[in-house]
Amino acid sequence: MVEPILIRQAADAASACDVLRRSIRDLCAPDHGDDPTVLGAWLGNKTPDSLARWIGAPGSRVLVAVEDHALIGVGAIDADGRITLNYVAPEARFRGVSKAMLCALEECARAAGVTRCTLESTTTAHRFYLAAGYAAAGDPVPAFGAFAFPMAKALAGR
Repeated sequence: MVEPILIRQAADAASACDVLRRSIRDLCAPDHGDDPTVLGAWLGNKTPDSLARWIGAPGSRVLVAVEDHALIGVGAIDADGRITLNYVAPEARFRGVSKAMLCALEECARAAGVTRCTLESTTTAHRFYLAAGYAAAGDPVPAFGAFAFPMAKALAGR
């Protein structure tokens, strides 16, 4: 029997980094176009050491999604409600992992008294965030040699 998806605080930076890198490489091709320069820039700070720093940073929450003891998603939010990561393992795509992670990140923001979440969406995830209630919050911005779409969402109270 498959266990439900569990969202919890990240601890294993190496495993989280592996999911993050595979997600970017395999699922975000519409953004990086398999261009080695763009992909290299995007993955440049996605290392186990970087993830370990983010996990331990004050005001930052790094969460992972786990199913049957396998790590299948990584998300992060800062103290101001800026969602900085929401990536899913390629083998878990379209199974509700990103949605569960987004809900958990928004709950972290609410618990901290934040009333608005912001993020910069990839082209790949843009429709996902629109469907989750996020709206455009500015013109596209350069990101790792591609473009990101600033988005925001007001959070309803608990």
